[in-house]
Amino acid sequence: MNALLGRLFLLACLLGSSAVLGQTYPDRNVTIVVTSAAGALTDVLTRAIAQRLSDIWKKGVIVENRGGAGYSIAAQFVMRAEHDGYTLLASETGFYTTQPYLYSPGKLTYDAEKDFVPVAGYGTIPAALLVNPSVPANSVGDLIALAKKKPGDVTFGTAGVGTALHIAGLELENLAGIKMTAVHYRGAAPALTDLIAGHIDAVIMGPSVALSSVKDGKLKMLAFGSDKRVPQFPDVPTIAETVPGYEASVSFGLFAAADTPPEIVKKVNADVEGIVNDPEFQKKYLERFAVQPLPGPLDAFAEFLHNDSAKWRAVIKAAQVKIE
Repeated sequence: MNALLGRLFLLACLLGSSAVLGQTYPDRNVTIVVTSAAGALTDVLTRAIAQRLSDIWKKGVIVENRGGAGYSIAAQFVMRAEHDGYTLLASETGFYTTQPYLYSPGKLTYDAEKDFVPVAGYGTIPAALLVNPSVPANSVGDLIALAKKKPGDVTFGTAGVGTALHIAGLELENLAGIKMTAVHYRGAAPALTDLIAGHIDAVIMGPSVALSSVKDGKLKMLAFGSDKRVPQFPDVPTIAETVPGYEASVSFGLFAAADTPPEIVKKVNADVEGIVNDPEFQKKYLERFAVQPLPGPLDAFAEFLHNDSAKWRAVIKAAQVKIE
């Protein structure tokens, strides 16, 4: 009887401790590690949310950019930190939904679904096919013809091996029956910079941070990766109009190490959801960049990732894409 009472007392203490964690968190600065370089949309949205969280929590929320090796450098850093909710990961959701299916078993040092938990979604945007004005292509068909005429000569930038930009290019290669050359960067921002400078030919990425360059004539936006034309750009076709079945979008969100106290995960989720749902924030950051909100509650965000993961698993398997 005494042993049973002792176990019940211990359980009550643990439950009470978990509740207290949710109430007192954070009691010091929080670090959000971003998988992209500074200037990419993941970074822009994370910094905007971090500032709002800092105002809410009355604690510093520090954003660190650790791009490179796909999402691996940032993910490994978060895994090595204490799993106490004070070091979080901000990433394209491809870290969770596509990367696991691109690599051969054992190639990644972590299992995204086992080692991390979804915390909160920011938003999603269809990818856009962008090319440098010097490229003799004014449509998806033109670019495909160019790539078929000179296999491997057309270059496309990525945010690193296995990132959303990379898989978007690989999907186009496979569905269109062409061969291009991937050029890997430590994030979307440096890839975009080199595209504008003419060092690479194309990028398939969320177009938000590139819209001003398109407007100024520094880039050509040939098409979107959505299943329907984007309302804000009715004259821009979809890639699927030329390459049936093509679909590519970029989503962004926050993750934590898998054994982070659940009360902390719930608190961060609720606070981020409140920020993303704020009309002022949506107008300034989501509408401005043509970003659509993601499902907010924990279970809804997890379901979104599960469904997206199943879709990409099938696409990658059908395309027989594998990174050794």
